Amino acid sequence: MKFLGNVLAVIVGLFVFSILSFLVLFGIIGIIASSSEKEVKVKENTVLHLNLNGRVLVERTTDNDFDFGGFGNPFGNQMNAGLINLKKAISEAKTNDNIKGIYLNTGLILAGQAGLLDLREALLDFKESGKFIIAYDEAYGEGGYFLASVADEIYLNPLGGIDFNGLASESIFLKGFFEKVGIQPEVFRVGEFKSAVEPFILDKMSPENRLQTQYFLDDINAHAINLIAASLEMTPDSLMNINSKMLVRKPADAVTYGLATELLYEDQVHAKLREKLGLEEDADISRINATDLGSLAKSKNITSKNRIAVIIAEGDIVGGSAEGVISSEKFAKEIRKARKDDDIKAIVLRVNSPGGSILASDVIWRELIETKKVKPVIASMGEVAASGGYYISVPADTIVAQPNTITGSIGIFGLWFNVQELINDKLGVTTDVVTTGELSDFMNPGRPTTEVEKTIIQSSLEDGYETFISRVAEGRGMHPDSVKKVASGRVWTGNQAKARGLVDVLGGLDTAIEIAAAKIDAGDDYRVVFYPEQKPWFEEFMTSFSDNVQAKLLQVYLGDQYPLYQKIQKIKHYQGVQVRMPQDITIK
Repeated sequence: MKFLGNVLAVIVGLFVFSILSFLVLFGIIGIIASSSEKEVKVKENTVLHLNLNGRVLVERTTDNDFDFGGFGNPFGNQMNAGLINLKKAISEAKTNDNIKGIYLNTGLILAGQAGLLDLREALLDFKESGKFIIAYDEAYGEGGYFLASVADEIYLNPLGGIDFNGLASESIFLKGFFEKVGIQPEVFRVGEFKSAVEPFILDKMSPENRLQTQYFLDDINAHAINLIAASLEMTPDSLMNINSKMLVRKPADAVTYGLATELLYEDQVHAKLREKLGLEEDADISRINATDLGSLAKSKNITSKNRIAVIIAEGDIVGGSAEGVISSEKFAKEIRKARKDDDIKAIVLRVNSPGGSILASDVIWRELIETKKVKPVIASMGEVAASGGYYISVPADTIVAQPNTITGSIGIFGLWFNVQELINDKLGVTTDVVTTGELSDFMNPGRPTTEVEKTIIQSSLEDGYETFISRVAEGRGMHPDSVKKVASGRVWTGNQAKARGLVDVLGGLDTAIEIAAAKIDAGDDYRVVFYPEQKPWFEEFMTSFSDNVQAKLLQVYLGDQYPLYQKIQKIKHYQGVQVRMPQDITIK
Protein backbone atom coordinates (compact mmCIF):
# COMPACT_ATOMS: atom_id res chain seq x y z
CA MET A 1 0.00 0.00 0.00
CA LYS A 2 2.85 2.34 0.80
CA PHE A 3 4.25 1.75 -2.68
CA LEU A 4 0.88 2.52 -4.30
CA GLY A 5 0.62 5.64 -2.14
CA ASN A 6 4.03 6.82 -3.35
CA VAL A 7 3.10 6.16 -6.97
CA LEU A 8 -0.16 8.08 -6.53
CA ALA A 9 1.73 10.98 -4.94
CA VAL A 10 4.12 11.11 -7.87
CA ILE A 11 1.24 11.05 -10.39
CA VAL A 12 -0.64 13.81 -8.56
CA GLY A 13 2.56 15.84 -8.26
CA LEU A 14 3.28 15.54 -11.96
CA PHE A 15 -0.30 16.48 -12.81
CA VAL A 16 -0.09 19.59 -10.64
CA PHE A 17 3.35 20.39 -12.12
CA SER A 18 1.92 20.16 -15.66
CA ILE A 19 -1.07 22.39 -14.86
CA LEU A 20 1.08 25.01 -13.17
CA SER A 21 3.58 24.88 -16.03
CA PHE A 22 0.88 25.65 -18.58
CA LEU A 23 -0.49 28.49 -16.44
CA VAL A 24 3.01 29.95 -16.19
CA LEU A 25 3.44 29.40 -19.92
CA PHE A 26 0.39 31.48 -20.78
CA GLY A 27 1.55 34.17 -18.35
CA ILE A 28 4.90 34.27 -20.10
CA ILE A 29 3.22 34.49 -23.49
CA GLY A 30 1.38 37.56 -22.25
CA ILE A 31 4.60 39.11 -20.97
CA ILE A 32 6.39 38.39 -24.25
CA ALA A 33 3.53 39.79 -26.31
CA SER A 34 3.56 43.03 -24.38
CA SER A 35 7.35 43.31 -24.31
CA SER A 36 7.65 42.68 -28.04
CA GLU A 37 5.74 45.88 -28.69
CA LYS A 38 8.33 47.98 -26.85
CA GLU A 39 11.11 49.59 -28.78
CA VAL A 40 14.51 48.72 -27.35
CA LYS A 41 16.56 51.77 -26.38
CA VAL A 42 19.87 51.91 -24.54
CA LYS A 43 19.87 54.55 -21.82
CA GLU A 44 22.96 56.53 -20.99
CA ASN A 45 25.27 54.94 -18.43
CA THR A 46 24.00 51.40 -19.04
CA VAL A 47 25.63 48.07 -18.19
CA LEU A 48 25.33 44.96 -20.35
CA HIS A 49 24.29 42.19 -17.95
CA LEU A 50 25.44 38.76 -19.10
CA ASN A 51 23.77 36.31 -16.74
CA LEU A 52 25.04 32.92 -17.96
CA ASN A 53 24.85 31.11 -14.66
CA GLY A 54 23.17 27.74 -15.28
CA ARG A 55 22.79 28.40 -19.01
CA VAL A 56 23.70 25.84 -21.66
CA LEU A 57 25.95 27.37 -24.33
CA VAL A 58 24.89 26.36 -27.86
CA GLU A 59 25.86 27.71 -31.28
CA ARG A 60 22.86 30.03 -31.57
CA THR A 61 19.35 30.69 -30.35
CA THR A 62 16.55 32.63 -32.01
CA ASP A 63 17.31 36.35 -32.33
CA ASN A 64 14.29 37.24 -30.21
CA ASP A 65 14.91 34.53 -27.63
CA PHE A 66 13.02 35.57 -24.50
CA ASP A 67 15.17 36.36 -21.47
CA PHE A 68 13.71 35.52 -18.08
CA GLY A 69 16.04 38.04 -16.45
CA GLY A 70 16.65 37.47 -12.78
CA PHE A 71 13.58 35.27 -12.29
CA GLY A 72 15.18 32.09 -13.62
CA ASN A 73 13.51 29.46 -15.74
CA PRO A 74 10.01 28.60 -14.49
CA PHE A 75 10.27 25.08 -15.91
CA GLY A 76 13.19 24.04 -13.76
CA ASN A 77 15.60 23.21 -16.60
CA GLN A 78 18.56 25.11 -17.99
CA MET A 79 17.99 27.74 -20.64
CA ASN A 80 20.14 27.91 -23.75
CA ALA A 81 22.47 30.79 -24.52
CA GLY A 82 23.57 31.22 -28.14
CA LEU A 83 27.28 31.81 -28.68
CA ILE A 84 26.66 33.73 -31.90
CA ASN A 85 23.97 35.84 -30.22
CA LEU A 86 26.18 36.64 -27.23
CA LYS A 87 29.10 37.66 -29.41
CA LYS A 88 26.84 39.97 -31.40
CA ALA A 89 25.67 41.68 -28.21
CA ILE A 90 29.23 42.01 -26.86
CA SER A 91 30.39 43.51 -30.16
CA GLU A 92 27.54 46.04 -30.03
CA ALA A 93 28.41 46.86 -26.42
CA LYS A 94 32.00 47.62 -27.42
CA THR A 95 30.99 50.38 -29.83
CA ASN A 96 27.78 51.66 -28.21
CA ASP A 97 28.64 54.86 -26.31
CA ASN A 98 25.79 54.33 -23.85
CA ILE A 99 27.22 50.99 -22.68
CA LYS A 100 29.86 51.63 -20.03
CA GLY A 101 30.74 48.08 -19.06
CA ILE A 102 29.70 44.46 -18.60
CA TYR A 103 28.36 42.82 -15.44
CA LEU A 104 29.27 39.15 -15.77
CA ASN A 105 27.64 36.17 -14.02
CA THR A 106 29.15 32.96 -15.40
CA GLY A 107 29.43 30.76 -12.31
CA LEU A 108 27.92 27.44 -13.36
CA ILE A 109 27.64 27.87 -17.12
CA LEU A 110 27.31 24.56 -18.98
CA ALA A 111 29.57 24.75 -22.00
CA GLY A 112 32.33 23.03 -23.91
CA GLN A 113 35.90 24.23 -23.84
CA ALA A 114 36.05 25.64 -27.39
CA GLY A 115 32.78 27.53 -26.96
CA LEU A 116 34.07 29.05 -23.73
CA LEU A 117 37.26 30.10 -25.51
CA ASP A 118 35.28 31.75 -28.33
CA LEU A 119 33.20 33.70 -25.80
CA ARG A 120 36.27 34.59 -23.73
CA GLU A 121 37.99 36.03 -26.81
CA ALA A 122 34.91 38.18 -27.47
CA LEU A 123 35.12 39.54 -23.91
CA LEU A 124 38.83 40.28 -24.31
CA ASP A 125 38.07 42.12 -27.53
CA PHE A 126 35.44 44.16 -25.65
CA LYS A 127 38.07 45.19 -23.08
CA GLU A 128 40.09 46.86 -25.84
CA SER A 129 37.44 49.59 -25.77
CA GLY A 130 38.67 50.59 -22.31
CA LYS A 131 35.30 49.75 -20.77
CA PHE A 132 35.13 47.68 -17.59
CA ILE A 133 34.06 44.10 -16.86
CA ILE A 134 33.03 43.16 -13.33
CA ALA A 135 32.37 39.48 -12.52
CA TYR A 136 30.41 38.14 -9.56
CA ASP A 137 28.91 34.82 -8.56
CA GLU A 138 28.12 32.74 -5.54
CA ALA A 139 30.03 29.77 -6.93
CA TYR A 140 32.23 29.23 -9.97
CA GLY A 141 32.71 26.05 -11.92
CA GLU A 142 35.92 25.51 -13.89
CA GLY A 143 34.37 26.85 -17.11
CA GLY A 144 32.63 29.74 -15.38
CA TYR A 145 35.88 30.88 -13.82
CA PHE A 146 37.69 30.53 -17.16
CA LEU A 147 35.32 33.23 -18.48
CA ALA A 148 35.30 35.36 -15.33
CA SER A 149 39.09 35.54 -15.25
CA VAL A 150 39.01 38.19 -18.02
CA ALA A 151 37.25 40.64 -15.69
CA ASP A 152 38.94 43.68 -14.20
CA GLU A 153 37.49 42.73 -10.83
CA ILE A 154 36.31 39.25 -9.75
CA TYR A 155 34.03 39.04 -6.74
CA LEU A 156 32.93 35.92 -4.86
CA ASN A 157 30.19 35.46 -2.28
CA PRO A 158 31.68 35.17 1.25
CA LEU A 159 30.19 31.68 1.58
CA GLY A 160 30.75 30.71 -2.04
CA GLY A 161 33.51 28.80 -3.75
CA ILE A 162 35.59 28.32 -6.87
CA ASP A 163 35.92 24.85 -8.35
CA PHE A 164 39.47 25.22 -9.62
CA ASN A 165 41.06 21.79 -9.51
CA GLY A 166 41.67 20.71 -13.09
CA LEU A 167 39.58 18.86 -15.65
CA ALA A 168 38.07 15.38 -15.57
CA SER A 169 36.33 13.26 -18.19
CA GLU A 170 34.07 10.45 -17.00
CA SER A 171 32.49 7.71 -19.12
CA ILE A 172 29.50 5.45 -18.47
CA PHE A 173 30.03 1.73 -19.11
CA LEU A 174 27.10 -0.59 -19.81
CA LYS A 175 28.74 -4.03 -19.76
CA GLY A 176 27.29 -4.97 -16.38
CA PHE A 177 23.83 -3.76 -17.37
CA PHE A 178 23.80 -5.83 -20.56
CA GLU A 179 24.97 -8.90 -18.66
CA LYS A 180 22.11 -8.52 -16.19
CA VAL A 181 19.39 -8.14 -18.82
CA GLY A 182 20.80 -10.80 -21.15
CA ILE A 183 22.08 -8.76 -24.09
CA GLN A 184 25.35 -9.65 -25.81
CA PRO A 185 26.91 -6.81 -27.84
CA GLU A 186 28.55 -7.84 -31.10
CA VAL A 187 31.38 -5.40 -31.78
CA PHE A 188 33.33 -4.63 -34.94
CA ARG A 189 35.90 -1.87 -35.31
CA VAL A 190 38.99 -0.63 -37.12
CA GLY A 191 41.61 1.34 -35.17
CA GLU A 192 43.14 0.61 -31.77
CA PHE A 193 41.89 3.94 -30.43
CA LYS A 194 38.37 3.55 -31.84
CA SER A 195 36.90 3.04 -28.41
CA ALA A 196 33.31 4.12 -29.07
CA VAL A 197 32.33 0.48 -28.48
CA GLU A 198 34.09 0.25 -25.11
CA PRO A 199 31.06 1.29 -23.01
CA PHE A 200 29.26 -1.80 -24.33
CA ILE A 201 31.99 -4.41 -23.76
CA LEU A 202 34.16 -3.12 -20.88
CA ASP A 203 33.65 -1.88 -17.34
CA LYS A 204 36.47 0.68 -17.51
CA MET A 205 38.67 2.48 -20.05
CA SER A 206 41.13 0.49 -22.12
CA PRO A 207 44.81 1.52 -21.77
CA GLU A 208 44.67 3.07 -25.28
CA ASN A 209 41.59 5.12 -24.48
CA ARG A 210 43.01 6.23 -21.14
CA LEU A 211 46.22 7.30 -22.89
CA GLN A 212 44.50 9.44 -25.50
CA THR A 213 42.05 10.95 -22.99
CA GLN A 214 44.89 11.91 -20.64
CA TYR A 215 46.84 13.39 -23.56
CA PHE A 216 44.13 15.71 -24.85
CA LEU A 217 42.82 16.57 -21.37
CA ASP A 218 46.28 17.70 -20.23
CA ASP A 219 46.62 19.89 -23.33
CA ILE A 220 43.21 21.52 -22.82
CA ASN A 221 43.91 22.18 -19.13
CA ALA A 222 47.37 23.63 -19.83
CA HIS A 223 45.91 25.95 -22.47
CA ALA A 224 43.29 27.23 -20.00
CA ILE A 225 45.90 27.71 -17.29
CA ASN A 226 48.10 29.78 -19.61
CA LEU A 227 45.22 32.08 -20.58
CA ILE A 228 43.96 32.53 -17.02
CA ALA A 229 47.48 33.17 -15.76
CA ALA A 230 47.95 35.91 -18.36
CA SER A 231 44.70 37.59 -17.27
CA LEU A 232 45.58 37.37 -13.58
CA GLU A 233 49.19 38.44 -14.25
CA MET A 234 50.51 35.26 -12.65
CA THR A 235 53.03 32.72 -13.89
CA PRO A 236 51.52 29.57 -15.46
CA ASP A 237 53.60 27.38 -13.13
CA SER A 238 52.27 29.02 -9.97
CA LEU A 239 48.69 28.84 -11.22
CA MET A 240 49.12 25.20 -12.28
CA ASN A 241 50.30 24.42 -8.75
CA ILE A 242 47.13 26.01 -7.33
CA ASN A 243 45.04 24.10 -9.85
CA SER A 244 46.61 20.66 -9.53
CA LYS A 245 46.61 20.69 -5.70
CA MET A 246 43.19 22.37 -5.39
CA LEU A 247 44.61 24.98 -3.04
CA VAL A 248 41.44 27.08 -3.26
CA ARG A 249 39.34 25.12 -0.78
CA LYS A 250 37.66 27.95 1.15
CA PRO A 251 36.28 31.29 -0.10
CA ALA A 252 39.14 33.19 1.54
CA ASP A 253 41.66 31.04 -0.33
CA ALA A 254 40.45 32.53 -3.61
CA VAL A 255 41.56 35.98 -2.42
CA THR A 256 44.77 34.68 -0.85
CA TYR A 257 45.90 33.02 -4.06
CA GLY A 258 44.79 35.89 -6.29
CA LEU A 259 41.84 34.26 -8.03
CA ALA A 260 39.31 36.71 -6.57
CA THR A 261 39.53 40.42 -5.89
CA GLU A 262 37.36 40.38 -2.77
CA LEU A 263 34.61 38.44 -0.99
CA LEU A 264 31.37 40.43 -1.29
CA TYR A 265 27.62 39.96 -1.31
CA GLU A 266 25.81 40.93 -4.49
CA ASP A 267 24.43 44.18 -3.07
CA GLN A 268 28.01 45.20 -2.27
CA VAL A 269 29.03 44.37 -5.85
CA HIS A 270 26.17 46.57 -7.06
CA ALA A 271 27.69 49.35 -4.97
CA LYS A 272 30.96 48.82 -6.85
CA LEU A 273 29.04 49.09 -10.12
CA ARG A 274 27.50 52.38 -9.00
CA GLU A 275 30.98 53.73 -8.26
CA LYS A 276 32.10 52.73 -11.77
CA LEU A 277 29.07 54.45 -13.26
CA GLY A 278 29.33 57.54 -11.06
CA LEU A 279 25.90 56.93 -9.51
CA GLU A 280 24.70 57.93 -6.08
CA GLU A 281 24.06 55.36 -3.37
CA ASP A 282 20.86 53.33 -3.96
CA ALA A 283 20.43 54.76 -7.46
CA ASP A 284 19.01 52.33 -10.00
CA ILE A 285 21.56 50.66 -12.26
CA SER A 286 20.47 50.72 -15.88
CA ARG A 287 20.99 47.22 -17.27
CA ILE A 288 20.29 45.59 -20.61
CA ASN A 289 20.47 41.90 -21.51
CA ALA A 290 22.17 40.30 -24.52
CA THR A 291 18.89 39.61 -26.33
CA ASP A 292 17.79 43.24 -26.32
CA LEU A 293 21.21 44.71 -27.07
CA GLY A 294 21.83 42.17 -29.82
CA SER A 295 18.58 43.24 -31.49
CA LEU A 296 20.10 46.70 -32.00
CA ALA A 297 23.20 45.38 -33.73
CA LYS A 298 22.95 46.27 -37.40
CA SER A 299 23.81 43.60 -39.95
CA LYS A 300 27.05 44.44 -41.72
CA ASN A 301 26.76 45.48 -45.39
CA ILE A 302 23.15 44.36 -45.66
CA THR A 303 22.96 45.23 -49.37
CA SER A 304 26.28 43.62 -50.29
CA LYS A 305 26.24 41.06 -53.09
CA ASN A 306 29.22 39.34 -51.47
CA ARG A 307 27.53 37.02 -49.04
CA ILE A 308 29.23 34.38 -46.92
CA ALA A 309 26.95 31.56 -45.85
CA VAL A 310 27.62 30.04 -42.44
CA ILE A 311 26.02 26.60 -42.34
CA ILE A 312 25.72 25.42 -38.75
CA ALA A 313 26.08 21.65 -38.41
CA GLU A 314 25.46 20.77 -34.76
CA GLY A 315 24.66 17.34 -33.30
CA ASP A 316 24.89 13.69 -34.32
CA ILE A 317 25.14 12.86 -38.03
CA VAL A 318 22.20 10.73 -39.15
CA GLY A 319 20.38 9.83 -42.34
CA GLY A 320 17.09 11.38 -43.43
CA SER A 321 15.77 14.80 -42.42
CA ALA A 322 15.38 14.65 -38.63
CA GLU A 323 15.41 17.83 -36.53
CA GLY A 324 17.97 18.66 -33.86
CA VAL A 325 20.75 16.67 -35.55
CA ILE A 326 22.87 16.84 -38.71
CA SER A 327 20.59 14.91 -41.04
CA SER A 328 22.08 14.10 -44.45
CA GLU A 329 19.01 14.98 -46.52
CA LYS A 330 18.42 18.30 -44.80
CA PHE A 331 22.05 19.45 -44.81
CA ALA A 332 22.74 18.31 -48.36
CA LYS A 333 19.78 20.48 -49.38
CA GLU A 334 21.14 23.48 -47.43
CA ILE A 335 24.57 23.10 -49.06
CA ARG A 336 23.04 22.82 -52.55
CA LYS A 337 20.93 25.90 -51.91
CA ALA A 338 24.01 27.89 -50.90
CA ARG A 339 25.97 26.56 -53.88
CA LYS A 340 23.31 27.61 -56.40
CA ASP A 341 22.80 31.07 -54.89
CA ASP A 342 24.91 33.47 -56.97
CA ASP A 343 24.96 36.02 -54.17
CA ILE A 344 26.72 33.55 -51.88
CA LYS A 345 30.38 33.71 -52.77
CA ALA A 346 31.81 31.44 -50.06
CA ILE A 347 30.63 28.94 -47.46
CA VAL A 348 31.76 28.43 -43.87
CA LEU A 349 30.74 25.06 -42.45
CA ARG A 350 30.49 25.44 -38.68
CA VAL A 351 30.87 21.90 -37.29
CA ASN A 352 30.00 20.86 -33.77
CA SER A 353 29.55 17.09 -33.96
CA PRO A 354 30.92 13.85 -32.46
CA GLY A 355 30.05 12.04 -35.71
CA GLY A 356 27.56 9.33 -36.55
CA SER A 357 26.58 7.44 -39.69
CA ILE A 358 29.34 7.05 -42.29
CA LEU A 359 26.73 6.92 -45.04
CA ALA A 360 25.14 10.20 -43.93
CA SER A 361 28.60 11.74 -43.53
CA ASP A 362 29.53 10.71 -47.06
CA VAL A 363 26.35 12.22 -48.51
CA ILE A 364 27.25 15.57 -46.92
CA TRP A 365 30.91 15.15 -47.98
CA ARG A 366 29.80 14.70 -51.60
CA GLU A 367 27.76 17.92 -51.58
CA LEU A 368 30.69 19.85 -50.17
CA ILE A 369 33.07 18.42 -52.79
CA GLU A 370 30.72 19.60 -55.54
CA THR A 371 30.39 23.01 -53.86
CA LYS A 372 34.15 23.38 -53.52
CA LYS A 373 34.42 23.24 -57.33
CA VAL A 374 32.51 26.52 -57.69
CA LYS A 375 33.18 28.52 -54.50
CA PRO A 376 35.47 28.46 -51.44
CA VAL A 377 34.52 26.23 -48.51
CA ILE A 378 36.01 26.87 -45.07
CA ALA A 379 35.45 24.53 -42.10
CA SER A 380 35.16 26.06 -38.64
CA MET A 381 35.34 23.51 -35.83
CA GLY A 382 33.55 24.29 -32.59
CA GLU A 383 33.59 22.25 -29.39
CA VAL A 384 33.97 18.92 -31.20
CA ALA A 385 34.44 17.93 -34.83
CA ALA A 386 35.52 14.32 -34.62
CA SER A 387 34.94 11.11 -36.57
CA GLY A 388 32.01 11.98 -38.85
CA GLY A 389 32.41 15.60 -37.77
CA TYR A 390 35.95 15.48 -39.17
CA TYR A 391 34.79 13.51 -42.22
CA ILE A 392 32.48 16.33 -43.34
CA SER A 393 35.19 18.93 -42.65
CA VAL A 394 37.93 17.52 -44.91
CA PRO A 395 36.55 18.83 -48.24
CA ALA A 396 37.21 22.38 -47.03
CA ASP A 397 39.92 24.56 -48.55
CA THR A 398 40.92 25.53 -45.01
CA ILE A 399 40.12 23.92 -41.66
CA VAL A 400 39.98 26.23 -38.64
CA ALA A 401 39.80 24.93 -35.06
CA GLN A 402 40.26 26.33 -31.61
CA PRO A 403 43.33 25.07 -29.71
CA ASN A 404 40.99 23.18 -27.35
CA THR A 405 38.62 21.78 -29.98
CA ILE A 406 38.20 17.99 -29.84
CA THR A 407 38.83 16.55 -33.31
CA GLY A 408 40.36 13.66 -35.25
CA SER A 409 39.04 10.23 -34.22
CA ILE A 410 39.52 8.95 -37.77
CA GLY A 411 38.19 5.44 -37.32
CA ILE A 412 35.12 3.30 -37.81
CA PHE A 413 33.00 0.80 -35.91
CA GLY A 414 29.89 -1.34 -36.11
CA LEU A 415 27.65 -2.50 -33.28
CA TRP A 416 25.08 -5.28 -33.11
CA PHE A 417 23.17 -6.81 -30.20
CA ASN A 418 22.43 -10.48 -29.66
CA VAL A 419 19.26 -10.55 -27.53
CA GLN A 420 18.76 -14.33 -27.50
CA GLU A 421 19.23 -14.70 -23.73
CA LEU A 422 16.90 -11.77 -23.04
CA ILE A 423 14.01 -12.93 -25.18
CA ASN A 424 14.42 -16.71 -24.69
CA ASP A 425 15.50 -17.13 -21.07
CA LYS A 426 14.30 -13.97 -19.35
CA LEU A 427 11.12 -13.17 -21.32
CA GLY A 428 10.20 -16.69 -22.38
CA VAL A 429 9.81 -15.69 -26.02
CA THR A 430 11.07 -17.99 -28.76
CA THR A 431 11.34 -17.52 -32.51
CA ASP A 432 11.70 -19.75 -35.55
CA VAL A 433 12.65 -18.86 -39.09
CA VAL A 434 12.38 -20.26 -42.62
CA THR A 435 14.97 -19.09 -45.17
CA THR A 436 15.62 -19.47 -48.89
CA GLY A 437 19.36 -18.90 -48.70
CA GLU A 438 22.29 -19.42 -46.37
CA LEU A 439 22.26 -15.78 -45.26
CA SER A 440 18.59 -14.87 -45.62
CA ASP A 441 18.35 -14.11 -41.89
CA PHE A 442 21.62 -12.20 -41.95
CA MET A 443 22.52 -10.71 -38.55
CA ASN A 444 19.41 -12.03 -36.80
CA PRO A 445 19.50 -10.43 -33.31
CA GLY A 446 17.80 -13.52 -31.86
CA ARG A 447 20.98 -15.61 -32.12
CA PRO A 448 24.78 -15.19 -32.01
CA THR A 449 26.39 -13.98 -35.23
CA THR A 450 28.14 -16.62 -37.31
CA GLU A 451 31.78 -16.51 -38.42
CA VAL A 452 30.64 -15.80 -41.99
CA GLU A 453 28.54 -12.85 -40.82
CA LYS A 454 31.42 -11.54 -38.74
CA THR A 455 33.75 -11.76 -41.72
CA ILE A 456 31.31 -9.87 -43.95
CA ILE A 457 30.78 -7.07 -41.41
CA GLN A 458 34.47 -6.74 -40.59
CA SER A 459 35.34 -6.59 -44.29
CA SER A 460 32.72 -3.87 -44.79
CA LEU A 461 34.22 -1.86 -41.93
CA GLU A 462 37.73 -2.19 -43.28
CA ASP A 463 36.49 -0.94 -46.67
CA GLY A 464 34.77 1.97 -44.90
CA TYR A 465 37.97 2.78 -43.01
CA GLU A 466 39.97 2.85 -46.24
CA THR A 467 37.33 5.18 -47.70
CA PHE A 468 37.61 7.46 -44.66
CA ILE A 469 41.41 7.46 -44.97
CA SER A 470 41.21 8.28 -48.68
CA ARG A 471 38.76 11.15 -48.03
CA VAL A 472 41.17 12.65 -45.49
CA ALA A 473 44.23 12.06 -47.71
CA GLU A 474 42.52 13.77 -50.66
CA GLY A 475 41.22 16.69 -48.60
CA ARG A 476 44.43 17.30 -46.67
CA GLY A 477 46.89 16.57 -49.50
CA MET A 478 48.50 13.78 -47.47
CA HIS A 479 49.64 10.27 -48.35
CA PRO A 480 47.23 7.61 -46.98
CA ASP A 481 50.05 6.08 -44.92
CA SER A 482 50.66 9.45 -43.27
CA VAL A 483 46.96 9.75 -42.43
CA LYS A 484 46.96 6.29 -40.86
CA LYS A 485 49.73 7.34 -38.48
CA VAL A 486 47.40 9.92 -36.91
CA ALA A 487 44.19 7.95 -37.42
CA SER A 488 43.25 4.62 -35.78
CA GLY A 489 40.38 6.46 -34.11
CA ARG A 490 42.67 8.62 -31.98
CA VAL A 491 41.31 11.91 -30.62
CA TRP A 492 43.36 15.12 -30.73
CA THR A 493 42.94 18.69 -29.54
CA GLY A 494 43.01 21.46 -32.15
CA ASN A 495 46.59 22.21 -31.10
CA GLN A 496 47.66 18.61 -31.54
CA ALA A 497 45.73 18.22 -34.80
CA LYS A 498 47.38 21.30 -36.32
CA ALA A 499 50.83 19.89 -35.47
CA ARG A 500 49.85 16.70 -37.34
CA GLY A 501 48.45 18.34 -40.47
CA LEU A 502 44.77 17.72 -39.72
CA VAL A 503 44.00 21.41 -39.09
CA ASP A 504 45.31 24.51 -40.90
CA VAL A 505 44.59 27.50 -38.65
CA LEU A 506 43.81 28.01 -34.97
CA GLY A 507 40.87 30.31 -34.30
CA GLY A 508 37.12 30.60 -33.97
CA LEU A 509 34.21 31.23 -36.31
CA ASP A 510 35.25 34.85 -36.90
CA THR A 511 38.66 33.67 -38.10
CA ALA A 512 37.00 31.28 -40.57
CA ILE A 513 34.75 34.07 -41.87
CA GLU A 514 37.76 36.36 -42.36
CA ILE A 515 39.54 33.62 -44.34
CA ALA A 516 36.44 33.16 -46.49
CA ALA A 517 36.27 36.92 -47.16
CA ALA A 518 39.94 36.93 -48.17
CA LYS A 519 39.35 33.99 -50.53
CA ILE A 520 36.78 36.04 -52.48
CA ASP A 521 38.76 39.31 -52.25
CA ALA A 522 35.79 41.00 -50.62
CA GLY A 523 37.75 43.19 -48.22
CA ASP A 524 35.14 44.57 -45.81
CA ASP A 525 32.37 44.41 -48.41
CA TYR A 526 30.57 41.21 -47.37
CA ARG A 527 27.55 40.09 -45.41
CA VAL A 528 27.23 36.94 -43.29
CA VAL A 529 24.03 34.88 -43.52
CA PHE A 530 23.25 31.79 -41.45
CA TYR A 531 21.78 28.46 -42.49
CA PRO A 532 19.59 26.53 -41.78
CA GLU A 533 16.94 29.19 -41.29
CA GLN A 534 15.66 29.30 -37.72
CA LYS A 535 12.12 28.44 -36.74
CA PRO A 536 9.98 31.21 -35.25
CA TRP A 537 10.82 31.68 -31.57
CA PHE A 538 7.41 30.46 -30.38
CA GLU A 539 7.70 27.17 -32.29
CA GLU A 540 11.16 26.63 -30.80
CA PHE A 541 9.85 27.51 -27.34
CA MET A 542 6.88 25.13 -27.51
CA THR A 543 9.03 22.27 -28.81
CA SER A 544 11.50 22.86 -25.99
CA PHE A 545 8.66 23.07 -23.47
CA SER A 546 7.18 19.74 -24.61
CA ASP A 547 10.57 18.02 -24.55
CA ASN A 548 11.36 19.39 -21.10
CA VAL A 549 8.08 18.17 -19.58
CA GLN A 550 8.77 14.68 -20.98
CA ALA A 551 12.32 14.78 -19.61
CA LYS A 552 11.02 15.89 -16.21
CA LEU A 553 8.58 12.96 -16.08
CA LEU A 554 11.34 10.50 -16.94
CA GLN A 555 13.72 12.00 -14.38
CA VAL A 556 11.10 11.62 -11.64
CA TYR A 557 10.36 8.03 -12.67
CA LEU A 558 13.96 6.86 -13.25
CA GLY A 559 15.78 8.91 -10.62
CA ASP A 560 19.52 8.14 -10.57
CA GLN A 561 19.08 5.83 -13.57
CA TYR A 562 18.15 8.72 -15.90
CA PRO A 563 21.74 9.22 -17.25
CA LEU A 564 21.81 5.50 -18.10
CA TYR A 565 18.51 5.86 -19.95
CA GLN A 566 19.94 8.78 -21.95
CA LYS A 567 22.95 6.67 -22.90
CA ILE A 568 20.78 3.79 -24.09
CA GLN A 569 18.53 6.15 -26.06
CA LYS A 570 21.56 7.26 -28.10
CA ILE A 571 22.04 3.70 -29.31
CA LYS A 572 18.97 4.24 -31.52
CA HIS A 573 21.12 6.51 -33.71
CA TYR A 574 23.77 3.80 -34.15
CA GLN A 575 22.29 2.60 -37.42
CA GLY A 576 24.69 1.16 -39.97
CA VAL A 577 28.45 1.68 -39.92
CA GLN A 578 29.46 4.47 -37.56
CA VAL A 579 32.20 7.10 -37.56
CA ARG A 580 31.69 8.38 -34.05
CA MET A 581 33.68 9.70 -31.08
CA PRO A 582 35.29 7.19 -28.69
CA GLN A 583 32.78 8.19 -26.04
CA ASP A 584 30.49 11.08 -25.17
CA ILE A 585 33.22 13.26 -23.70
CA THR A 586 32.05 15.49 -20.88
CA ILE A 587 34.84 17.64 -19.44
CA LYS A 588 34.21 19.06 -15.99
